[in-house]
Amino acid sequence: MLKFTAKIVFTIALLTLTCLAQAKQVLIPAPPQLAASGYLLIDAATGKVLVDHNATEQLPPASLTKLMTAYIVAGELDRGKMGESDMVDISVKAWRMGGSKMFIREGTKVKLMDLLRGVIIQSGNDASVALAEHIAGSEGAFVDIMNQQAALLGMNDTNFENSTGWPADGHLTTAHDLSLLARAVINDHPEFYKLYAEKYFRYNGINQPNRNKLLFRDKSVDGMKTGHTEAAGYCLVSSARKNGMRLISVVMGTRSEEARAAESQKLLSYGFRYYQTHKLYSAGDILSSPKVWAGMADKVALSITEDIFLTIPRGAQDSLEANLHIDDVIKAPIAQGLELGNLTVSLDGEELINTPLLAQQSVAEAGFFSRLWDNLVLFFGGLF
Repeated sequence: MLKFTAKIVFTIALLTLTCLAQAKQVLIPAPPQLAASGYLLIDAATGKVLVDHNATEQLPPASLTKLMTAYIVAGELDRGKMGESDMVDISVKAWRMGGSKMFIREGTKVKLMDLLRGVIIQSGNDASVALAEHIAGSEGAFVDIMNQQAALLGMNDTNFENSTGWPADGHLTTAHDLSLLARAVINDHPEFYKLYAEKYFRYNGINQPNRNKLLFRDKSVDGMKTGHTEAAGYCLVSSARKNGMRLISVVMGTRSEEARAAESQKLLSYGFRYYQTHKLYSAGDILSSPKVWAGMADKVALSITEDIFLTIPRGAQDSLEANLHIDDVIKAPIAQGLELGNLTVSLDGEELINTPLLAQQSVAEAGFFSRLWDNLVLFFGGLF
């Protein structure tokens, strides 16, 4: 946590607390340039973009589409609408799907979790269609759910036409939108995110490896998904965690399986080498306890409601400057949760955080004579 000294500045009616540490310059080289159509690197905790190139250009996602299919399935499981052991009927349409397959058979029933592994690990088009039909009745109806979910996640430049990524006119997304989806997969359903780290899955006597080569090369990598079609090229969304920092990279439109892995590794290595995720405060931390006038209590504790994480250049934490801007006069009654100021955090003049400071408890009005006395003090204090 940063250390501060308090200074009361009456002319601007703020209580300001400023970091005492001396700033030091942190040098960061230009990010790597990749042989890819579009790419992006973000801090998963904060969403901070560290590297981007053509990140908002609409491109075909190929089997990266299955991130959304699996996300919706995980959501249904988390909400209790389906069970991991539910048996799913396999249709002719699912069985006939070409491309990468789990090798399920028409007319059989397959455990739902096996199908989910088939989607995530084996990139099975057949498994994706089977799950889509099981959830929504048809793949077309499931696509409607996919596009509604994309809108809820802010994936404004995405349109899905199927559950697999099979080439289709208008089936497009962006590196930026895929990073939003990847964050949601990790943060919203962590229990099922573990599946993305599994290196092999055997079904129907066939043992298939995860197509994400980075899982076999870099122990910090624990997901996520590959994709390939002629139109899309070779694509990879990957995620890795090292020294308390999680990064998500999206690489689209490379020339080969090896290229998508190598180019993704360049992004991850750059991010971990030159940046860090810094936890500044935890939800509920009391940052100040200013005086309360005309109240049953003399002070009120001010806190924040969420953990505060910052993405900063590695080693720059001593250059952070935090300021508390608190109302000059705080009078009772005060309701718990009332906003009474705000916290700002900046680095080298750039504001990184601006979040409200809220009363941690209620403070009732004092009795008549106490209120009268405090009001007189405030009145004469204002005169002088």
